[in-house]
Amino acid sequence: MVMERLRFALLTLACLLVSANARPGPHHGSGFLVQNHDQLRQEAKCGYESCPVLNADKLNVHLVPHTHDDVGWLKTLDQYYYGSSTHFQKAGVQYILDSVIDGLLKNPERKFVYVESAFFFKWWDEQSPELQEAVRELVQQGRLEFIGGAWSMNDEAAAHYQSLIDQFTWGLGLLNDTFGECGRPRAGWQIDPFGHSREQASLFAQMGYDGMFFARLDWRDKNKRLAESKAEMIWETSSSLADNELFTSVLYNHYSAPPGFCFDVLCSDQPFIDGKHSAENNVDQKVDSFLEFIDGMSQNYRSKNLLLTMGDDFTYMDANMYFKNLDKLIKYTNARQLNESNVNVFYSTPTCYLKALHDAKLYWPTKSDDFFPYASDPHAYWTGYYTSRPTSKRFERVGNHFLQVCKQLTALGRSTSDDSYQTRLGYLREAMGVMQHHDAITGTEKQHVADDYARMLNTAFEACDVNANDALQSFATDTSSSSIKFESCHLLNISLCEISETKETFVVTLYNPLGHTSSKYVRLPVNAKSYLIKDALGIPLPIQVIPLPEQITNLNFRKSLAVQELVFLAEEIPPLGYKSIYVTETYNGMLQDTPKELPDKRPASIGNNYLSLNFDNNGFLSTITVNGASHRLQQDFLYYEGAYGNNEVFENRSSGAYIFRPNGTIQQVTTKVRLSVHKGEHVQEVHQVFNEWVSQVIRVYAEEKHVEFEWLVGPIPVDDSKGKEVVTRFHSDIQSDGVFWTDSNGREMLRRVRNHRETWDLELAEPVAGNYYPITANIALEDDNLRMAVLNDRAQGGTSLQDGVLELMVHRRLLRDDAFGVGEALNEVAYGSGLIARGKHYLLFGEKASKSPTAQAKERFLQNQVLTPAWLFVSDATNLTYDAWRTSFNSEFSALSASLPPNVNLLTFEPWKKPLTYLVRFEHLLEANEDPQFSQPTSFNLQSLFSNFNIGSVRETTLAGNQWKKDSSRLKFRADPVVPTEKMSSPHGAVQNDDFDITLTPMEIRTFVIEMQPTY
Repeated sequence: MVMERLRFALLTLACLLVSANARPGPHHGSGFLVQNHDQLRQEAKCGYESCPVLNADKLNVHLVPHTHDDVGWLKTLDQYYYGSSTHFQKAGVQYILDSVIDGLLKNPERKFVYVESAFFFKWWDEQSPELQEAVRELVQQGRLEFIGGAWSMNDEAAAHYQSLIDQFTWGLGLLNDTFGECGRPRAGWQIDPFGHSREQASLFAQMGYDGMFFARLDWRDKNKRLAESKAEMIWETSSSLADNELFTSVLYNHYSAPPGFCFDVLCSDQPFIDGKHSAENNVDQKVDSFLEFIDGMSQNYRSKNLLLTMGDDFTYMDANMYFKNLDKLIKYTNARQLNESNVNVFYSTPTCYLKALHDAKLYWPTKSDDFFPYASDPHAYWTGYYTSRPTSKRFERVGNHFLQVCKQLTALGRSTSDDSYQTRLGYLREAMGVMQHHDAITGTEKQHVADDYARMLNTAFEACDVNANDALQSFATDTSSSSIKFESCHLLNISLCEISETKETFVVTLYNPLGHTSSKYVRLPVNAKSYLIKDALGIPLPIQVIPLPEQITNLNFRKSLAVQELVFLAEEIPPLGYKSIYVTETYNGMLQDTPKELPDKRPASIGNNYLSLNFDNNGFLSTITVNGASHRLQQDFLYYEGAYGNNEVFENRSSGAYIFRPNGTIQQVTTKVRLSVHKGEHVQEVHQVFNEWVSQVIRVYAEEKHVEFEWLVGPIPVDDSKGKEVVTRFHSDIQSDGVFWTDSNGREMLRRVRNHRETWDLELAEPVAGNYYPITANIALEDDNLRMAVLNDRAQGGTSLQDGVLELMVHRRLLRDDAFGVGEALNEVAYGSGLIARGKHYLLFGEKASKSPTAQAKERFLQNQVLTPAWLFVSDATNLTYDAWRTSFNSEFSALSASLPPNVNLLTFEPWKKPLTYLVRFEHLLEANEDPQFSQPTSFNLQSLFSNFNIGSVRETTLAGNQWKKDSSRLKFRADPVVPTEKMSSPHGAVQNDDFDITLTPMEIRTFVIEMQPTY
């Protein structure tokens, strides 16, 4: 007993040291990698060391108690946490965690796994030091285990990889700060997302996870895999990266308990009644039923181990009920071993299950594609959510952009080192983490929850605006008396910016978060007709004033008098830095382009030195000329009518928030387009009006090799009682032969074949919806000579239903729920009418691979610029003359000494745990074999890149920053014997201290903790 008390005291001291080292933030800390856990690791018996002893002669059943807690769906995050608004759903996460911890403390045999860091740390901050210590002990014993561990259980279709990495870094970092090595999850737990991406699995492998578990895959795929004992596999998650294999397990019974064995207050199953003389005694019946279920399950899996989920949505609000019955299930089932039963049941975790399979030394099948699209029955393809709530999807993407800006400026700012800045930054980190949730970015939540997500993100924007302003002020001037305020124009999506519209003089500051010098065409709504724009050298910049589309100026909720936009090119914006430009209204005459309304029979054209676009007599885009050759390029808007049924049988499934199910009808929006043409030095535009609810601007900038399509769709009319799903189609003469390509969470491109799946024979009852895939960033098709790609500014669904044709869904408005739980039709309204969405597509068209950079390389570079272009700040300069601005303000700054190689992206630059330490990520932008030049490994030197800093140390971590690279090792599983293939190998090891040379291979992301002192 004395030794046990001594051990507990040592653990307590170690945990208190961990807590003391954690830097305060909005929750527990803003640091990520605890560096003083040697004592804690020596004492810990978590992870694989805490796993139960298996019975080699029995069928080992791993009972995994768990709860699935959505951070918003039918209720908001706070409603779920506090248990309010029970008319929507009976669920209260604070009670779950209270109850589970109490249940674990009562019985040392019990285990529990938890996933959502957003909820856990909300609960943790409310607990007493004594209870926190007890929880730490449970974690050290491996009885409370964290799996997944990100801020939320993210969607895998609409989420972008940069946002995924960020939200894992934040959630895993807090777990590491709080619990040390024992808080590091070893298993991915993606049990509820609606389909699964290869990139998500790749990120897990790069983060050091040993495996992942999920529940949802196409019903035909699951049936076939179970029948062939292939529900567990080795997933080859990258065509470019070494060490990319990830063991993957498909759960048997969704993520629910077996029928009859849900023992929660939310369930109606009978408990174990084991009174020896009770007339209700049902022990034999329950055990017989359980063993029958286990026998059926065991026929579908390869090993003598089975993982059985014991939980469901928001279960364990009274954990005593569940645990007490699970105790009895274990007791009475194992008692059958005396009667020659071969079933051995015990509390376990996904981690211990992985270890059991690894130790069994079995061979496993492999998979190299993904699990999209997901269908739950022949008529329910969950492909509508790829586009649902398009404005929320865009807001999330802008949020990711601003988060990168805010992290960088908070890290670089001279006066942004105190905790208040970390707290404000934390608000945006956490809001963006919530937005990745599989009922947030997906658009599958109730409307009041969507409103709360928007409120949360908007509040976080306002908090980080303070950080950005203070950082820029610290660089721009050394005298507070002459400071100006740097403000973001958050309503540029409706061409509204108060300062540019109301001030005669203002300063535009462009902050470049990329690691390359960049340029940006600035567009600002203005009221004057003539402006003088100068940089700090006094050189006037050419300008163009273009009328805004009438569909924008006529928006009844747009409180602006501006009817035109000022356009100019800001060049040479330094990497990881900013450039400021002075703008003054003048009265030197009219510089505005005059709209050219063309007669119906006169074809229009626009272009630049690289390409030209031609329009037919009906106002539609008809051809593109590139490199002197003309090709078919038609673009149009159409809409599907959504199926409207009672959802009682498969054939009557309605199209809804989750499900895309057209009723077989597709219609053109119009057969004749009204247009006007505007040409100037910077940009040539065609403004198209299709009808009263669809319009578009097609742009060609002078120095760009792509075409920009800015569409405006809505309010979608439903007066005819028909829901509509609006798509844009791009027609070309490319002979694509049924093949097209889509990105995986914005990274590697996957080959798709129309009406085909790689792993089973496809029979399509829904030929349109069944060919839709998630498009996070890029969709493309090609033949031997040409390639066409369309990049988008938010996640959307897309396909190629005909050779040479790309299709993207931009907006949807439906009148009936699809009966998958949300209980509302996807019928968004705003300002008293249907929702209006505005967005952009970027089209690249040309020769496939005539020279370097190839078409694919150009797409990668453009995609990077589209995701994180220079962020625009404006400042009121009414009381500041140009001469005073030029002499008093620093108009240009860069934290880098040079640009990175063109195929390398600075993915992350953010403040780390201690002052003057930074978390930095670099990524290779191209896949292997995409380009003869830019797909090669590339190297650079950190000291040369950061010569504005004195570098003290450089240490490499795994992708999420929660483990040193040198300490990372993963379980290796053996694939079924096949013809051997050449394995890629990494040419480098972990960088330590004075080794400042970095090499990146294709698609590689490397993460470093760098200690350095700025000298600027």
